[in-house]
Amino acid sequence: MHYVYILKCVDDTHYVGCTNNIGNRLVRHERGEVHYTKSRLPVTLVTYTAFPDKYKAYKYEKYLKSGSGRAFSKRHLL
Repeated sequence: MHYVYILKCVDDTHYVGCTNNIGNRLVRHERGEVHYTKSRLPVTLVTYTAFPDKYKAYKYEKYLKSGSGRAFSKRHLL
């Protein structure tokens, strides 16, 4: 499975990412090993979506990072 996830950072920004091991990825965020969230700790998992196909997961992540995807996530996911 591949997961697209949204984290809320301490400065009220959001991080969208994709991984095949969500538990390990969240630990890396919490340890400060991810560049974007390193200075924005602590982070909180807001939501995640599981995909059996990694290409669909990457497409969804790309969509959430677009303008219309940000608007969608604000209305429905955050």
